[in-house]
Order: sequence, then structure tokens, then C-alpha cells
Amino acid sequence: MIISRTPYRISFFGGGSDYPEWYNQFGGEVISSTINKYLYISCRDLPKFFNHKYRIVYSKIEEVKKITDIKHKVVRLALLKKKIKNNLEIHYDGDLPSRSGMGSSSSFVVGLLKALNEFDNIKSNKLSLAKESIDLEQKGLKETVGSQDQVACSYGGFNFIKFRQDSTFKVFSLDKYQLFKNKLNKNLVLLFTGKQRTAEKITRRFIKKINSAKKKEIKDILSLVKVAKDLIIKSDHYAFGQLLDEGWNLKKKLDKKITNNFLDDIYKKAKLNGAIGGKILGAGAGGFFLFYVPQDVKKNFLNKMNFLTEVPFLFENNGSQIIYKN
Repeated sequence: MIISRTPYRISFFGGGSDYPEWYNQFGGEVISSTINKYLYISCRDLPKFFNHKYRIVYSKIEEVKKITDIKHKVVRLALLKKKIKNNLEIHYDGDLPSRSGMGSSSSFVVGLLKALNEFDNIKSNKLSLAKESIDLEQKGLKETVGSQDQVACSYGGFNFIKFRQDSTFKVFSLDKYQLFKNKLNKNLVLLFTGKQRTAEKITRRFIKKINSAKKKEIKDILSLVKVAKDLIIKSDHYAFGQLLDEGWNLKKKLDKKITNNFLDDIYKKAKLNGAIGGKILGAGAGGFFLFYVPQDVKKNFLNKMNFLTEVPFLFENNGSQIIYKN
């Protein structure tokens, strides 16, 4: 049996510029970090005395004789691309709910490919794993998704990621700014809204307008990345938290479906009770809110916001790993 462990991620600035529809023309930049909440994929040889050849366990259980009969499209495509011949059983478990803005879809792809590569005795490094994951989602599945999540989940850590116009990318680790990271982490609060959604339904809308109507908005969002980098270097975590507020106001302009009355009311209440800034993670419309809340008011903040589920977390540095092989 092989078990991969892949982190979820938090995105701070630059979201929207990591879509190939944008960065292949103008280049893109994002700042994000992985956290110590994980998605696990286990993979093992399935004994041949079963009537089925493949068993896939997630929110459903599939038992089929042919790869082409697998309904889970990511698993089906990955097994076809890998030309897997063995009888196989695959299990998925996650620390956080899917469709909640934490990069779970890409984390699943990265973790699955990491496990299948190990199963096939292929030692994938961080770069090759990220590229393979982006290719599977964007070209194989033909989904309207960005590229930052696959890179973040593969590499791990607190990073500045630059996407070039030739479709390549470069990861610049920000982990050396340990004092900033520690102080920022202590002042961040992650709250689940209880609303799950499919990100692609939202992203398809603004991607169609990304080179025309939304060009200014993406450029404005990108301008915050440089400001955020300077604040990290200066170790000004408070101003970084304030900048989240500016970024959220810009993000909402990308599409009217990104927010709604329910989310706006949460944000207003959070600001009234001590949050300096924040944002909805991922594409929007639900999922997780990330807030910067000064430590001295955090206890009161959590009491006032107790109608939402808090998820305590720490930044992590490792990215997708094989944690068990036998």
C-alpha cells in the first residue's frame, strides 16, 4: 500500500492572474501558502479474487472491471494516462470539505498522481508533479482552472509564484521570512461558511471577460502582489492584513457571483468585531473566509463569530509527500 499526503492551500494575493488565458499573454504572480490540513490518497493492489478490477472509494464507492467504466473523471483519466494494468483500490480522505476554496480539487489531483507515480516506481519531483497536475486538469479534463493550486500543493511552503507568458513558472520561497510568517499565522483566522460550491461555474464567467472587461481588475489585483512582497520583507504583518481588505474589494469586481448577501453580512460582522481585513478563499460564492484578526481581540472575535466553524491551522513547508509505502 502507498499513501500520499497533500496539503491544502491558502491564497493571499494575485488570484485570477494564474489562469493560462491571462498569464500566457501578460504573465501572472501570486502569493500563497500551504497549511497543515491534508488530503490523503491510499493506493494498493487489489486481490484478483474479487469480481471487480478497480475499487474507488470517495463520497461514493465504485467497483468496476474496466477503467473506462470509472465515473470519477479525475481517477479515470489519471489511470488511463498512466496505463495502469494492475488491479487497484484507491481511497480518498480529507481534513477539509471539498468545493470550499481550499484548493481541494488540485490537491486531489496532485496527491493522486503522487501516489500513482510511486506505485509505478516513478520518482516525481516537485516541478514535474506540478506540471503533470496542471496538464491533467487543464488539457486532460479541459477544466477552467488556474495553475497556482497545483504548484502550491506540489511544492508546499509560503511562496511567491511567477507565471510566465511561455506557460512556465518559477517558485520563489518566502519561508526565510520566518518572523513574518509566525506573526501572520498567529493573527489569521479561518472560518467555514458552511456553503460549498463548484468553482468552475464561477471562473468560467469572468474568464470569458478576462482580456476585455476585466483586464483592469486583474491588473489592479496584480499590483497588490508587489505591495504584499514589500510588506513581507519589512515584516509588517498588520499592513499585510489591511491589504487583504483591499484585495477582497478588488476580487468582488471580477464577477457578481463571487459574493452574495450572506457572505457580505459575514464580512461586515467580522470587520465590526475586530477583523482588519480578509477574503473569501478560492473562486468565491462560499467555502472558507480568511480573516486577519489582531491577537488581542481574537477571543472576542471568535465569540461573536461562533455561528461559523473555526479551523485552527499552521503554515506547512513540505508539499505533497509519500508518508507510507509497504
